[in-house]
This record gives sequence, structure tokens and C-alpha cells, in this order.
Amino acid sequence: MTYQLIPRDRVTHVTEPRWLNEVEQRHWRSYIAGSLRLYERLDRELREGHGLSMPEYEILVRLSEAPDRRIRMAELAESAHQSRSRLSHTVSRLQRAKLVSRDTCPEDRRGVFAVLTPEGMTRLREAAETHVRGVREHLVDVIDDTDFAVLGRLLQEVGDKLGTPT
Repeated sequence: MTYQLIPRDRVTHVTEPRWLNEVEQRHWRSYIAGSLRLYERLDRELREGHGLSMPEYEILVRLSEAPDRRIRMAELAESAHQSRSRLSHTVSRLQRAKLVSRDTCPEDRRGVFAVLTPEGMTRLREAAETHVRGVREHLVDVIDDTDFAVLGRLLQEVGDKLGTPT
């Protein structure tokens, strides 16, 4: 990719980025490194122990919490923070493993439900023990309760500001 510089006298509005200072940069990089390592570790533990990825696990959790263990695919995509396309592929993998099934919506023939199967519920129960143990070991027990509460509040604020994923 090449970039063409526009002479300053032809630019009507130039705003300089607010660069991060040294401390902000250090905290930002720590956040990136720590959150990626945490996600990768939790994902690896689920894959090795239960043959599930983190996104697959999240879908099973969302379905387990839904009435009748079923959710419309569009709603599931939003709640699991996945694009509809990615969700469709993930649900297809779960369907092949007989952990999830699809069902048509009687009120809207175009609508499709993802439904947690009994096999899916069993796998989720097994994987949940591994996942919760990992979350506790790698995050909750690493920081004190006050910092954990602050972390939760701050990430909620960030999530609220950014809104619903597209």
C-alpha cells in the first residue's frame, strides 16, 4: 500500500492525534498483552480439555441461559459478540458435533433458532468447571477484590461507550 502526502496548504482540517504518553503507552501495552495471554490460555484449556474454543463455549453458555435453551441466531450473534456470518460457521461446527441444533421460527419462517442439545448441555457443564477454574486462577485470584471490581466497572464503561458490535 502506498500513501500520497497532501501538501499542508491543500488540507483544510488537520488534527494531530493525542499521542499516548509513556505511562499511558505502558498501561495500554500491558492491557493488550495481558488480555491476549488470558484469552489464549482460557481458549487452550477449553480446547485441550473439551474440544471447544472460547467462541464455541460462549455460544453454549448463552444458549444455556436462554428460555428453553434456544435463541434466534441474530440475537445470539449480538449477545455472543460475533458477526452473523462467523456465528453461522461456529453454530455449524457445534451442530456437526451434535451440541447445537437449528430450528425454524414458527412465527417467522425466515427466522432460525439455535437450540442447545442435551449433549451440548453435558459438554458445557464439563467445560464450565475448567473455564471457571482458569478464570479464577489466571485473573480473579491474581488481583485483589477492589482492583477486580474496578476492572469490571471500567470495562463496563468502555463497553457501554462503544455500544453494540457490528
